[in-house]
Amino acid sequence: MMLTEEELMLRSAVREFTEKELAPRAAEIDEQEAFSWDIWKAVSKLGITGVTLDPKHGGSGGGVKTIAVVIEELARLDASTSVTYLAHVSLAAQFINTFGSESQKARWIPGLASGAKLGAFCLTEPGNGSDAAAASTIASKKGGKYIVNGSKTFITNGTQGDTFVVLANTNKELRHRGFVALVVDKGATGLSAQKIHGKMGLRGSDTATVFFDNVEVPEENRLGDEGRGFYECMQILDTSRISIAAQAVGIAQGAYEAAVKYAKDRKAFGQPIADFQAIQHYLADMAMRVEASRLLTYEAAMLKDMGKPFLKHASFAKAFGSETAVFCADRAVQIHGGYGYIRPTNVERYYRDARVTMIYEGTSEIQRNIIARQVLQEAV
Repeated sequence: MMLTEEELMLRSAVREFTEKELAPRAAEIDEQEAFSWDIWKAVSKLGITGVTLDPKHGGSGGGVKTIAVVIEELARLDASTSVTYLAHVSLAAQFINTFGSESQKARWIPGLASGAKLGAFCLTEPGNGSDAAAASTIASKKGGKYIVNGSKTFITNGTQGDTFVVLANTNKELRHRGFVALVVDKGATGLSAQKIHGKMGLRGSDTATVFFDNVEVPEENRLGDEGRGFYECMQILDTSRISIAAQAVGIAQGAYEAAVKYAKDRKAFGQPIADFQAIQHYLADMAMRVEASRLLTYEAAMLKDMGKPFLKHASFAKAFGSETAVFCADRAVQIHGGYGYIRPTNVERYYRDARVTMIYEGTSEIQRNIIARQVLQEAV
């Protein structure tokens, strides 16, 4: 299984929590398109919001493999909660944990690690997605402050967040060399957010456009050196791809389990549909892909945790895992037939939730670009 005894215990605890707390409410929250503070408080109480964060500042430590185990289990029954969680821990909190000074970590990590504060990561803009270096949100230096103007979109936890890690450009002509990473606290004058409605999936998570209108950010809120924000961001995204891969594995696993159960229960022509070879082949393909995706995810996580090159493997895991989630959700719907196309059948939700994993935090096309570059470099 490639899991330590401690990781197996953690997986068991998170699975028990998801089956008790998330499964009964996942469909309702999806239908209402409503972020639930009750669920977030329950997640925080479970003690997983500090995973990978510095124990000196209230975190519980652990590596990327540890958080992959957690995210997979959350996504297995409720992908919306998993994206709330991973945006909080793997992006916002981990950015501060990795690049913050000791005083900055002492200021922000305790609240994030406990879950008392909710983190948001602001990179994508209305006019750019994969081309992150083209960001037009500007941070103009004025005395000991940055004046931030612009907007970010598709921001998870955007209307509910307390602590925003924001990527902005000090000089657009410098592109990636002009970025700064700033922490903006909820309530800052000129900071506002508008919820995005009508999402295809992950509807129980909060997604918003965040606006910056002459927001004053003290220079001491800058993470790392000026001009290094883009490179810091790419380092965080390289690692968080493994979290998205784990999320995709969880969605695929949930769809697979639902398909197996339905195939054994549903009867046609006097026998369970699981007895038909066509259904068996669907289930076999799903099982193979889920296991392969999980192993790719664990491999990438272990390489990162060991301090070894992991970029190619993270892209392997993210691309293959996200495409596996879509494949398994599609097959699960097919196995369910007409019932798979309507609520409250969970596979209908898995189908919608799976699709975005091929898009966010680096599209499948971007992952293939990364893999190709790595492969060609290794061939020299």
